Amino acid sequence: MSIAQGLIAIGVALAIGLSTIGVGIGQGLAASKALEGMARQPDMKGQLQSVMILAMGFMEALAIYGLVIAFMLIAKM
Repeated sequence: MSIAQGLIAIGVALAIGLSTIGVGIGQGLAASKALEGMARQPDMKGQLQSVMILAMGFMEALAIYGLVIAFMLIAKM
């Protein structure tokens, strides 16, 4: 394995690792605040839940972008 391939492997690991760590933290905070809001105002449950699901989808897209970048880097090996 050459130095370039090693650097690409490190880039792949960072792309997947950092994107999933960020998404995991973001989803945890979003779910926590949504549940807190539902506990404080039970009548707003439907609106909070739909906004939370939409936000989770946007955050999950970031993890998918990290996966796509990782695949692109692997293709360069």
